[in-house]
Amino acid sequence: MKKYVALLRGINIGGKNKIKMSELKSAFEMAGLTEVRTVLNSGNIIFSSEADMNEEIIENIILEHFKMKIPVYLMKIEDLEDILAHSPKWWNTGKKDRYDNLIFILSYDSTEQIREAIGQPSENLEQIEIYKNVIFLTFDRNKYQKCNWWKRTAENGIAQKLTIRTANTVNKLV
Repeated sequence: MKKYVALLRGINIGGKNKIKMSELKSAFEMAGLTEVRTVLNSGNIIFSSEADMNEEIIENIILEHFKMKIPVYLMKIEDLEDILAHSPKWWNTGKKDRYDNLIFILSYDSTEQIREAIGQPSENLEQIEIYKNVIFLTFDRNKYQKCNWWKRTAENGIAQKLTIRTANTVNKLV
């Protein structure tokens, strides 16, 4: 039995792509997945499966049940544990003036390509670090409007390639 984490991009944000987590859980269970649980209301699902899973399978479950094409980032739970075990020392320190995110790449772009497209982090305001296929990002909560990465990850052409979770959310998934 393999345990997975699925991160859905862009659901239940600003009244768009509304999916009740109880209905999402039921859809996964009807598809034969077990130990299904959702975390928060932003499309974080943990489940187990005897079969090997991929993003397309999860996207098809969502399309079939909710008639929505939702991008999915899928990983085994042990991969997420490995990512968190290799987080930079400056990430997720609990400092109230910092905002910590973990960026997952949905597209076929590499983390390096995404980094090049966004550019350098704003000096003394942001920090990034790449580990495997994710990017750790921390920025100054009080000066976020001056932060390059904070702005650029929301831009058309880049935002669609990513799904982002806060450190608090990611920690609830393991």
